[in-house]
Amino acid sequence: MTTDPHSRVDLCEAGRPFRVRPASVMAVALGGTVPAAPLPARAADTPMYYLETFGAKGDMTVPLLWALIAVSVLVVVVISAMVITGILRRRDPDLQAGGRIIAVSRPPGGIGWIHAGLVLTTLVLIGFTAWTVDLMARIAAPGREPSFMIEVTAQQFWWEARYVDPDDPARSFETANELHIPLGEPVRIRLRSTDVIHSFWVPALSGKTDAIPGQINETWIQGDRVGVYRGQCTEYCGQQHTNMAMRMFVDAPDDFTAWWDAQAADAEPASPGSLAVAGRQAFRLRCGACHTVRGTRSAGEVGPDLTHLMSRTTIASAMLPNTKGHLSGWIAAPQALKPGSHMPDTGISGPELHAIRTYLATLD
Repeated sequence: MTTDPHSRVDLCEAGRPFRVRPASVMAVALGGTVPAAPLPARAADTPMYYLETFGAKGDMTVPLLWALIAVSVLVVVVISAMVITGILRRRDPDLQAGGRIIAVSRPPGGIGWIHAGLVLTTLVLIGFTAWTVDLMARIAAPGREPSFMIEVTAQQFWWEARYVDPDDPARSFETANELHIPLGEPVRIRLRSTDVIHSFWVPALSGKTDAIPGQINETWIQGDRVGVYRGQCTEYCGQQHTNMAMRMFVDAPDDFTAWWDAQAADAEPASPGSLAVAGRQAFRLRCGACHTVRGTRSAGEVGPDLTHLMSRTTIASAMLPNTKGHLSGWIAAPQALKPGSHMPDTGISGPELHAIRTYLATLD
């Protein structure tokens, strides 16, 4: 097997401490011989596209957006045509004689164009104002009462999501960065922030709603086509603002029910005598003060709930795919992968990293 030279681990360079590369961290985690996979900046199936939508809320908004684009283009075309016409139009020869004083006069008929433009502009603005007010009233609430609510808490730089079962509180649970909703069902979203102002946006399904410290904002979202849709924080919130993303899964009803049932359950206990048992102990000592794994003694509230970590397709707020190598690199050197995030570098040893990763692999 050929080893990628960039995955080599250098503990020092010219006698000075050397900052370990993310690829090097992964190579160590995988035994020091397996080349590290490239690190994509994003992982999402659907781009941040808002001119075509797949939910009831977006479907009501997009026609207004297209109308505004059409009118804006028309205004630019008309004004450009008038400017070009004015430039190319033949001028009165009397105005071209230099050195003469010419009396200023108003050409006949010019004021009529101004009046017509004012009337037309006023009518268009009134029309769009009425359309916007009507649209805001229609999207303020869904057509029927949502069956459940997701309490979303925005943090630097990830999304905490608590699914609330109104009939059985014991079936409520927390997850992070990857939200699931059932096909064709409106879902209420209750937004808050723990630090600065963030903004919740899944453009293919819904508009933006801010998450503001000390205030609770509510919105709703609905997906009418099964798929995966990318969301993003759209209010600058710090160094890793661009990497504060999420993935919204629209699931068929049976798939969503199965997902909820699995997420509401506690983590399965590790097999006695396995490396995962040692990993669980190492995880509790190294990570349990910040992260929760339900059903264990790890009950931290600073970082994401990791009870069903391996059911997620991404880590680090949808920045990296949830693979063995990326997970190892994220545990060992989060500041090398996402500088400014609140997850510190722990100085974890290779054996501890291997044990913790083995344990996390059981959390599905």
